[in-house]
Amino acid sequence: MLLLLWAGVTLIFPLMALLMKIPVRHVVLLWLALSGGGFHWAWHDTHNVSHIPDALHVSVSKLEDMPVQASGFIASEVQVDGDRAQFEMRVTAISNMGSDSQSDTFQGGVGKSEAISEQVIVHIKLAVEQEQQLAAGWHRGDVIQLRGSLKAPAKAGNFGGFDYNEYLHTQEIHWLFKGNGAASLQKQQASQWNRYTLFRWNDQLREQLGQRMESAFGSLHHAGYMKGLVLGVTDELDPATYNEFTQLGLTHILAISGMHVAVYAATLLYLLKLLRVSRETSLTVVMVLIPAYVLLTGASPSVVRAGIMAMIGLFAARRGMLKDGLSILSVSALLMLLWNPYYLLSVSFQLSFLVTAGLLIYMPLMKPFFAKWPLLIGGEIAITITAQLVSFPMTVFYFNQFSLLSFAANFVLVPLITYVVLPLGTVAMGIAFLWEDGGRILAWPAEQLNELTFWLVKWMNMDDAYVSIWPSSSILWVIAYYAALYSILYWLKTWMISRRRTEEFASLCTSVPMPSPIHTGLAASAEWAAILKTEREPEGAGKFARRQWNGYSHLALALSGIAWLGILCIGYITPGDGNTGMVQYLDVGQGDSILITTPNGKHILVDGGGTMDFTTGKNAWRKRKDPYEVGEDTIVPLLKQRGVHRLDAVILTHGDHDHAGGLQAVLDQIPVSSLVFNGTLTDKAPFRKLFNTAVNKQVKLYGAYYGMEWRPDQGTKISFIHPLPLQEDETGLPVMKEQNHYSVAMILEMEGASFLFTGDMDDAAESLLLLELAHSPSHTEAKEETVAVRRVVDVMKIAHHGSKHSTSEEWLSYWRPKVSVISVGASNTYGHPNEAVLGRLSAVDSAIYRTDTMGEVQIRAHQGRLSVRHKK
Repeated sequence: MLLLLWAGVTLIFPLMALLMKIPVRHVVLLWLALSGGGFHWAWHDTHNVSHIPDALHVSVSKLEDMPVQASGFIASEVQVDGDRAQFEMRVTAISNMGSDSQSDTFQGGVGKSEAISEQVIVHIKLAVEQEQQLAAGWHRGDVIQLRGSLKAPAKAGNFGGFDYNEYLHTQEIHWLFKGNGAASLQKQQASQWNRYTLFRWNDQLREQLGQRMESAFGSLHHAGYMKGLVLGVTDELDPATYNEFTQLGLTHILAISGMHVAVYAATLLYLLKLLRVSRETSLTVVMVLIPAYVLLTGASPSVVRAGIMAMIGLFAARRGMLKDGLSILSVSALLMLLWNPYYLLSVSFQLSFLVTAGLLIYMPLMKPFFAKWPLLIGGEIAITITAQLVSFPMTVFYFNQFSLLSFAANFVLVPLITYVVLPLGTVAMGIAFLWEDGGRILAWPAEQLNELTFWLVKWMNMDDAYVSIWPSSSILWVIAYYAALYSILYWLKTWMISRRRTEEFASLCTSVPMPSPIHTGLAASAEWAAILKTEREPEGAGKFARRQWNGYSHLALALSGIAWLGILCIGYITPGDGNTGMVQYLDVGQGDSILITTPNGKHILVDGGGTMDFTTGKNAWRKRKDPYEVGEDTIVPLLKQRGVHRLDAVILTHGDHDHAGGLQAVLDQIPVSSLVFNGTLTDKAPFRKLFNTAVNKQVKLYGAYYGMEWRPDQGTKISFIHPLPLQEDETGLPVMKEQNHYSVAMILEMEGASFLFTGDMDDAAESLLLLELAHSPSHTEAKEETVAVRRVVDVMKIAHHGSKHSTSEEWLSYWRPKVSVISVGASNTYGHPNEAVLGRLSAVDSAIYRTDTMGEVQIRAHQGRLSVRHKK
């Protein structure tokens, strides 16, 4: 792919030189630069491979879950969260463990160690709560021996989903090292100095500063927020607060970036000026201290970029050869990419450089609109609007949403936090080192402003109407957006300058007195001639500007505006497949979640998966601060990425958590028109919260029943065939602890194909339904309250993840599915799918697709024909 890209660029460059009349020397230099960059990337990527299989003399397939012992250094901060300790390890030696691998000693049964140098991520599952304190004593730079097993990082299970394997590849990490219990790690004696000693000191300083922040800010909520704001430590930031900031486009405040570096450098320069330090010395001191600040705040790509730019700018200012910002930005990017070309794939790197470049390029075009405004207000509005317009395409490209209130939120909160809260928090933290009460006094106003900030953010997020969802677009769309935006601002600026010159000239003409007829002498004539001579150029310029503007500029501005709006519309509209319906069986682990998209673009979600929570009671210590939740972390991002602006219906087959748990996040973030459920309730708190949310958001609720039909659009029909009417005479909705038996089952008929959805029906429910279907009238005799059912379906979702208690022979004999889909988690503890069920499916010649081994399964239906694809 890289070679094809290089060949295309090589062919395009000569055309650029001819059409744009660019000097050949410049074109050749640019080609050499891009070719060198491509070679550097290719060389780096070619050498980014794991050497562990070679060191152990085994293939990659056999290395998975193999017990091994490794020696090396802890190469990152150790994060202890619930029952897991996680860190990066630089492996320097590794060996295969023999038959004595279960021994408590580290030497027994271990083969010959092979020298190696490779980074891995270590996950140690803590056995008891007391091991949290033991793990807290592990630090970067410690020499350790570790026993456990290696596991390859997970690949994306859904189309367009986050690929952990690819992400770690860009970090030059290829394996996860799994250890059980703190006893699996043993610290070794080491010298006082190694390659990680400096970072270890930095970690200790960050920890001490964090403790002082906690002593200054009494509330852990405020302390966690201020740690993220001042130190870039986001581990203790409240996840709910972070999500609210994200929805308003305010996450750049919580990430250390150019804003923080600018405030830091400006504060240092001001303090040195107060101390009467010379300008040259001040610039040198700040230039030396900036790397310390970059390291202290975590050295993310955005802060590294800001630090390099600041150092180059200060050096240039000291030497009196200050260059333009784009040159400094380009040098910074070049240095970072030479160091690590994978920075190019970092979202933080891309957003940081694009927004900075956008401000440098678009701000001169934006300034004339606010030239007559007060300097501070006009400048702040211009910067806010420019930053929002520039960051918008990358925001929707990666995060698939944009809040219209983002402009107001950034305009109000960014100055407040940058110029007031950030300095107050920093000074309060510093004073707390010497005087804790003084730190608390200074922290109090910052806490009040934080409360105001949290209230404003929550208030702005209350109405979902201001949040728009954008499907994933292409890089070409992003480039077209920037080009159209530049064209609009350029022609608007030309129009404003033309109008201003005309107004200034008219004002000047009315203010200059005409020569009196009496004054016909040489002096008067010379005076008027001088005035005419002075103003002739502006008059000519004004006429030229008006002539230019009145000529083709109106058309250019109109076309630019139309193109920009068209690009926005193209980016917002969900891409369709014409007269094609699609059923997408998402990979949500051990659970069900199915997205149906009809030919006319209606979206229906069947179930929402769910992550089981076993961290209750005596296991409460195992609960993590921000645990994985399938609805929040998988389903909602996929819905947004695929341009689901609204779900026309959510069909909840039953109330078990592996089907209902993920729907809470869906209702919180995606507009939903109606919710169909099985007509029963459970007594579990998450289920009650889900229905309370639906009621509060005015979602229409429907109880499914045998014989119910719904036509989402023309040519698409959903026939509900289960649950059957309850025998009990209930006055309200019954509460059922056992939900599987009452699962919603339905048949979707779309584009000449039929799909059967079964939830977690058990074999007893299957038998009752078959009995009812056997006595139902035929299609021609069907009454309004009964349902006509096709005996043969094209696709069946296998009930209860392939459990042995479902999918009986009679059931399969009745439906005879051509294709069967099993939604099941990899390596689940239930033994799903059952071998007997797989055998029965094979006996009826049904093609089997499984989400545990194949990932997401997508089935398209068009004019009775099916096409199937899967992710893995």
